[in-house]
Amino acid sequence: MKTPRRAGVTAIHSAFQFCFSVPDLSVAEVYYKQFGLKVDHQGDRLALATYHSPHTWGYVLDGRGQKKRLEYLTLGAYAEDLDDLQRQTMANGAKPADAHPSSVTSDGFWIRDPDNNLLQIAVREKVTPNEKAKGNAILYKENAIKVPIAHARGETPQVRPQRLSHILLFSTDVARSVAFYSDALGLRLSDKSADIVAFTHGAHSSDHHLLAFLKSSAPGLHHTSWAVANLDEVGLGMEQMLAAGHKEGWGVGRHVIGSNYFYYVRDPWGSFTEYSYDIDFIGVETQWPAADYLPESSLYLWGPGVPEYFGENTEATSA
Repeated sequence: MKTPRRAGVTAIHSAFQFCFSVPDLSVAEVYYKQFGLKVDHQGDRLALATYHSPHTWGYVLDGRGQKKRLEYLTLGAYAEDLDDLQRQTMANGAKPADAHPSSVTSDGFWIRDPDNNLLQIAVREKVTPNEKAKGNAILYKENAIKVPIAHARGETPQVRPQRLSHILLFSTDVARSVAFYSDALGLRLSDKSADIVAFTHGAHSSDHHLLAFLKSSAPGLHHTSWAVANLDEVGLGMEQMLAAGHKEGWGVGRHVIGSNYFYYVRDPWGSFTEYSYDIDFIGVETQWPAADYLPESSLYLWGPGVPEYFGENTEATSA
């Protein structure tokens, strides 16, 4: 299958992996299993995958009692672009960096962004979608008379996300982050709201946002977002996590920017893990008309009110 490529653009194509550390790895193992991910305990780290592919989407490191911290991101590129990307990043203010001491691989090149986030740019398989996902039908159970009948409570299987959709980072200067990730790494502005939040997509096709940035006093990881098969699974994911004891979160609702249906679970470290369905898709031929939404009408079309803690950056506060 031919890989999609926007002509004349040097850009990363995927948010290939994330890595962060948490105070207690055993708590993280339980949490991500409850969320529906496939968790492989590998010594002092967890490898997070879905049950739909063997790809490792992220690593969680043992922070040995220290507060949660974003460690690094691995961003995937085509082999023919790697050298040009390195020159492009250096020309746009990237700081050369050493590989993370706990990284599984150290290939490609490593840089720091303007917020001092550590990034690995390396040749990787494209793991962002090449076309808009086709959702499954709303969930019904099989029955003899072939009439759609919903499952009873407690009869549904565990919700298991299909893939990582996007990552949202805290940023001390959202406009500066967008400029860097656009000019240095080839991402494109999708939409934004004032200087509060901005969303960027991959030039070589991706969901409406691949990386997004939310204003804060310090860098950090706000949430990872995981695509599920239908709207039912967003709601069932909420029920699944509430039943597991995770009472804080936001949703179910529908976003304005990106259009996706959502439920955010607040994790044990104060950040979030999102169930997401039906996000907008931006193909290689699409010239997306980036908009600047008013803050009061940008976050959600419908749903419950935003909890006060939703924008809290626990990486900027004391443990």
